[in-house]
Amino acid sequence: MENQFRFYNTLTRKIETVIPHEDGKIKMYTCGPTVYHFAHIGNLRTYIMEDILVRGLSYVGYDVKRVMNITDVGHLSSDADTGEDKMLKGAKREHKTVMEVAKFYADAFFEDCRKLNIKKADVVEPATHCIPEFIHMIEVLLKKGYAYQAGGNVYFDTSRLEDYFVFSSAVEKEQLQVGVRDDVEEDENKRNKNDFVLWFTKSKFEDQALKWDSPWGVGYPGWHIECSCIGIKHLGEYMDIHCGGVDNIFPHHTNEIAQSESYLGHKWCPYWFHVNHLNDQTGKMSKSKGDFLTVSLLESKGYDPLAYRMFCLQSHYRKPLVFSYDNLDNVESAYEKLVKKIATFKDEGEMEQEAFEAFRKKFADAIRDDLNTSMALTIVYDVVKADISEKTKLALLNDFDQVLALNLTTAGQERLDAGTSVDAELEQFINEKIAERAGAKKAKDFARADAIRDELLARGITIKDTREGVVWERNA
Repeated sequence: MENQFRFYNTLTRKIETVIPHEDGKIKMYTCGPTVYHFAHIGNLRTYIMEDILVRGLSYVGYDVKRVMNITDVGHLSSDADTGEDKMLKGAKREHKTVMEVAKFYADAFFEDCRKLNIKKADVVEPATHCIPEFIHMIEVLLKKGYAYQAGGNVYFDTSRLEDYFVFSSAVEKEQLQVGVRDDVEEDENKRNKNDFVLWFTKSKFEDQALKWDSPWGVGYPGWHIECSCIGIKHLGEYMDIHCGGVDNIFPHHTNEIAQSESYLGHKWCPYWFHVNHLNDQTGKMSKSKGDFLTVSLLESKGYDPLAYRMFCLQSHYRKPLVFSYDNLDNVESAYEKLVKKIATFKDEGEMEQEAFEAFRKKFADAIRDDLNTSMALTIVYDVVKADISEKTKLALLNDFDQVLALNLTTAGQERLDAGTSVDAELEQFINEKIAERAGAKKAKDFARADAIRDELLARGITIKDTREGVVWERNA
């Protein structure tokens, strides 16, 4: 098939060709942000790579529907149902209501996505909009015997499953069963150590800001239930691909599979796509460290957000990626040179269809082969250097940018326009110096010609000798 697409399936621990439930259509779910703080660039690496996955699947011919949740209730500071609700923590920190905090940080998240050219999901659903669906799923799980009430809360009973640790090898399962979460507080209501909360009541937090009536008392949902319900609500009983960061694998995605398949009575989602961590020199990036890197912080230091997108694309999504400003500087410089070079291309000459198809196939093969974005970028450079018409080059680069979304054919012209924007006085000075330099070269006074070049450089102007004459640009 022309639209075959392969990636590493975390569930089977091997690279597999995606075979959707419905031919030609992909139903995809991506775990959204918990909107109690800004997203850091480590979080956003995951969303960038998920965006590439969506764009790549569309590029090779699939009709993709993507759903994403917004967690605005129920996510505790530990993924193991312990600690404080993150939304309540954010509200206390900023002396606002939970909903005010949720709206502010959801808006900030989508603004970051806009700057990074991350497409918005087709459906975005806040958890607080789906309380009836959560209650219904819990009622069904109780009726089927997969859940129980204890201490006022409702828990999922993991002992009812033949295989709870679905993402783990036999050795890892044994280790998890023996030592899982010994570092967190014990919940004495649980029958089994790995059981998880479906619904909290006041027995958990008396001062919970958001709470709803339920058959089990006033309370609020656990974190894991929301993704299952929102996914089933908008994608139906069969989902094709579920995405997230590697830190979601256990317990969040493990718990999603447990409750969803118990509720539905059949297999739910066959393909699981996970993006590895972005690390700094001290380890995994985390909001709990205090200061953390955001898109706004990068912008304040003069970086283009799309340089960070390119930084992510140079590495494979399954490998940990180490961030440093030196590494980002190198990518920023490469991005600047690339887009400025592309900006010099003219949409002229013949369209070389055979070359276009050959390069397009190479690019599509790289993307459909476990999202080999570094190879895709190499093919971009191959096109830029190729002995083909500039019309063909621009057509290819625009085609590739459907997936890469680096503004390849527009960003450079914007930079050149900005670089040539000078006041009348400076422009007169430049023209006078170029004329003076031409006279010096004619008189074979090359020392003076070089001195004029340095004089212009000191004013932020770089000049270049071309076959069409001397051109200049303002340095960024």
